[in-house]
Amino acid sequence: MNAAVTQTSLPFPLARRGKVRDVYDLGDTFLFVATDRISAFDVVLSPGIPDKGTVLNEISIFWFRHFEHVANHLVEAEFERFPDAIRKHEELRGRSVIVRKCDVVPVECVARGYLVGSGLKEYRASGAVCGIRLPEGLTTASKLPEPIFTPATKEETGHDINISFERMSEIVGGALATKLRDLTLSLYAQAADYALSRGIIIADTKFEFGLAGDEIVWIDEVLTPDSSRFWPADEYVVGKNPPSYDKQFVRDWLETIGWDKEPPAPELPADVVAKTREKYLEAYRVLTGSELAL
Repeated sequence: MNAAVTQTSLPFPLARRGKVRDVYDLGDTFLFVATDRISAFDVVLSPGIPDKGTVLNEISIFWFRHFEHVANHLVEAEFERFPDAIRKHEELRGRSVIVRKCDVVPVECVARGYLVGSGLKEYRASGAVCGIRLPEGLTTASKLPEPIFTPATKEETGHDINISFERMSEIVGGALATKLRDLTLSLYAQAADYALSRGIIIADTKFEFGLAGDEIVWIDEVLTPDSSRFWPADEYVVGKNPPSYDKQFVRDWLETIGWDKEPPAPELPADVVAKTREKYLEAYRVLTGSELAL
């Protein structure tokens, strides 16, 4: 097990540091680094989950290559072909990519095939999700009649906020909103079909896109256990939250100890870290059919 990589000291300007990902400015491109940081309830926890960043990075690369007909931001994903100044930092192997710069669309594109999470809360309150009316009688983990597009604002702190398609159109323009909605639902449907053939239900996922001139570019992480809900198909039961290939062990443990969900968070015990790490590695193994080289 590799030691958790939570931060790197690199001789490049730091463009952005998120909860999980560090982005460095290389001039014409960015260096994306997926760290082993883990967050829950919008708080970064300690310690990180060893190899988590590598899993997220490699799953994203897998999907970008699977959908090679869709323009994405990857410039270079092979560490051995990185510039010498980057290859000096061996800790970046497997967890970093070089990507093109684009203008980020300021709305997250979310596709939902099942009713869970914030969508379930909205449905219970109003019978709709992001303004989309749904049939009566749905419950936890109900499969929707067809996948729906439920965009959300990007919030620097706290939870992203679900918005209607009409509100998204006001923010980015109707033509672009329509293209992104259709692309999101198409990618989700194809990915969900593939994942189901591997025994995984993708309950929902969020995509991010950028613009390079007039070209729509698929960016950030894609279809990972951090940006999606992955459920084992053989354990799926309507009315229950299925176990998931992500940080659910962490959330469950935090819920049992009486933490008020305000920083600082309690330190994660070793068994929770180990179980969470195995869930991430299992997601890669089941999805791709191969072991992750570590």
